[in-house]
This record gives sequence, C-alpha cells and structure tokens, in this order.
Amino acid sequence: MTRRTLKIALAVSVALNLFAVAGGVAYGVSRDRIERRIEDQRRPGREGPLADVLGDLDPAVRQRVRATLRQSALVARPDFEAARAARREAIEAAGQPTMDVGQVEALLSQSRAAELRGRSRLETDAIALLGTLNPQERKALTPLLQRKANARRAARHDDRPGSSENRPSPDDRPAR
Repeated sequence: MTRRTLKIALAVSVALNLFAVAGGVAYGVSRDRIERRIEDQRRPGREGPLADVLGDLDPAVRQRVRATLRQSALVARPDFEAARAARREAIEAAGQPTMDVGQVEALLSQSRAAELRGRSRLETDAIALLGTLNPQERKALTPLLQRKANARRAARHDDRPGSSENRPSPDDRPAR
C-alpha cells in the first residue's frame, strides 16, 4: 500500500469512528430524555390544577385528599368514557349523508346523562371529603367544586394580595 492510500484509509476510519461516537452520544442523550419523561408521567401528583389547589395543605392531608379524589375519579371514569363514546357516535351519525335527527338527539342525550352521572359522583365525593376537613383546609379546597380547571386556578390566585377581592367592583368605581 502506498502512503496516500494509508492516509485515505486512516481519514475514513477516523470519520467512521467519529460518526459512531456521535451516534452513541445522541442515543444516550435521547434515551435519558425519554426515561425522564416516562418517569415524570408515572410520578404521582404531577403538577397541574389540582397541585395548585393542594399546594398549601399539610402533607398528610394532601396525601389523603389525593387518594380520595383519585378513587372518586376512578369510580366516575366509566361514566365519562361512556359520555365521550356517545358523543363520538353522535358526531359520526350527524356526519352521515342522511342524518337521523332522532338518533343524534338520543346519543347526545345519553352523553349528557353519562357526564352528569360522572360529575355527580365526583361532586358527591368532594363534598363528603370537604366535610372531613377543618375550615381552613375546606376553604383551600372549595375550588374543586368549580367546573373548569381554569376557574380553579383563578380562584386560587384570587386569594393572594392584589387579587380581584381587593380591587373595587365595577359598581364601587366612580362614574366617569
């Protein structure tokens, strides 16, 4: 072999080794990220609207509240799944070339009834849970009875200084 051929072979070998090392590093980094995401998803008590509401509670009470609400949600889950399934069927039936109005109305009615059953279970369990807490804890958890997560977040922030409670209402403002 000539010196030129050896130089070319060495350059190709170095390039392949660098490519392999870069691929190994990329694989390791992406695997670490994926494992972290999976771990975050499996970790109980992920951050979210409920974590905002429960943030100021004593850890023992927080754990009991989480467990009770989780159990309540598991019991109500089939109702909410039935509501979503009936709504999907109604949407599919409404999209057909010839729509059966009665069928669509019946499916939407089934969906509303199932959602109402699920919501009723959640609210009943939340009220029973609130009955076991002291007044301060109850006040902190009353946003659970609001229908939307955004409303729960807003209620939590309204308790802070400078919130809407401390601002004059539109009726109290001077006329312009």
